[in-house]
Amino acid sequence: MAQKILIVEDEPSINQLYEIKFKSEGYDVITAWNGVEGLEVAQKFQPDIILLDLLMPEMNGEEMLEKMRKTGWGQDMKVIILTNVSPEEAPDGIRNFMISRYIVKAEMTTDEVVQIVKAALAE
Repeated sequence: MAQKILIVEDEPSINQLYEIKFKSEGYDVITAWNGVEGLEVAQKFQPDIILLDLLMPEMNGEEMLEKMRKTGWGQDMKVIILTNVSPEEAPDGIRNFMISRYIVKAEMTTDEVVQIVKAALAE
């Protein structure tokens, strides 16, 4: 059975780009457009890993991560922050929520992101 990836990203072109890329790599992919939808989908879908943007409408990535970590199902879920917010500008609280990696989208190719996700899933 294919490993499941949830992409929580509000920018349609980026969301679609990663969805297509990970599907072509054999992953089962579902997407969400904001933190509210991301929480609902994560609970229902139970992904193996979440790629989470920080800046989104309705509920940002930090809020989603905080709420998810307070649930039984989301405490240990693997999360990679995939954002254009530099690590230095990231909310301080993000460091408290067990993230696998922090990726700045503009600094990585899709192939590099795939390799990082594969490594995180193997851990």
